[in-house]
Amino acid sequence: MRKLIVLSVFALLIVTSVQAQVGKAFPAMSAETVNDKVMNIPDDTKGKFTVIGLAYSQKAEEDLGTWLVPLYNTFIHKPEKPSLFSSFAYDVNVFIVPMFTGVKAAAQGTAKKMAAKELDERLHENLLFYKGNLDAYKKPLNMGKKDVPYFFLLDETGKVVYTTSGAYSEQKMDDMETEIVK
Repeated sequence: MRKLIVLSVFALLIVTSVQAQVGKAFPAMSAETVNDKVMNIPDDTKGKFTVIGLAYSQKAEEDLGTWLVPLYNTFIHKPEKPSLFSSFAYDVNVFIVPMFTGVKAAAQGTAKKMAAKELDERLHENLLFYKGNLDAYKKPLNMGKKDVPYFFLLDETGKVVYTTSGAYSEQKMDDMETEIVK
């Protein structure tokens, strides 16, 4: 019985810590696109829902990659020919943000140049490069595990309304979409 109570409390703490930032403003972040355009989140994203994916390790970037096609297909891609379903298209900002901190900050320029060459130009505005201090985000956003990416859905005011982490799943995307259409 005692073991069950301890496990229940532990599970509650995990769920609470993951959701702790929901309802709070996303901490200010300045990052650059592949084309050197500076974006200030959440200030430059206000007025629209915004999906932000953050990763601060190579391992996390692998799981971050599982989100790219679903995010593109759901929120970024605009059909060339209007159809019955194109009226349901989302008007959502989407940013994927590799974070270069500490010693790794020196690699940011190289990564940006490589992305400019290899990344489809249509996505240049969706990939942001952050170089700076991780402490301003790690604790406030509960990003304790460096080997997983973290995703935040901000409302039109810059407040976090949904958060998840890890590799893509249909359930996570469905939950995100549910928050947008509320």
